[in-house]
Amino acid sequence: MEAMENLTYDELQIGDSATYTRTLTEEELVLFAAVSGDVNPVHLDPQYASKTIFKERIAHGMWSGALISAALATIMPGPGTIYLEQSLSFKRPVRLNDTLQVRITVAAKEPKGRVVLDCEIVNQNDEVVVTGQAKVIAPSEKIKLERPSLPRISIGESS
Repeated sequence: MEAMENLTYDELQIGDSATYTRTLTEEELVLFAAVSGDVNPVHLDPQYASKTIFKERIAHGMWSGALISAALATIMPGPGTIYLEQSLSFKRPVRLNDTLQVRITVAAKEPKGRVVLDCEIVNQNDEVVVTGQAKVIAPSEKIKLERPSLPRISIGESS
């Protein structure tokens, strides 16, 4: 199993950076709609989406936000991080099969274990799709653990 290890507040330095990569699949798009309850037809209905400015279905903006959350929770600072704030600016649509890379960089360290991180997400063409900033409470104790195994979830009719 893959291990996850955090960076504590004391270990983090301004300028430290990390990346997290994920590809948007049809299944993830539909599952995100199911979990969030956001069934806007621009995400789910190809015919409707074809008549929008995007000309095709696009991802939920908060799917990108969830990728930032995953990067903070699993990569840097990592396990034990407490998410406090997030600003997001959506620059380009995310389309099915886009591969996104989240880039997080320590921008400031504040009292009481708080860390401000600049966040940028780019697609496979290195086009910026989201920018923002997060504030977290970084872990004060070192943690190393195995990445949990998640159940496989599929979409389809139950029999």
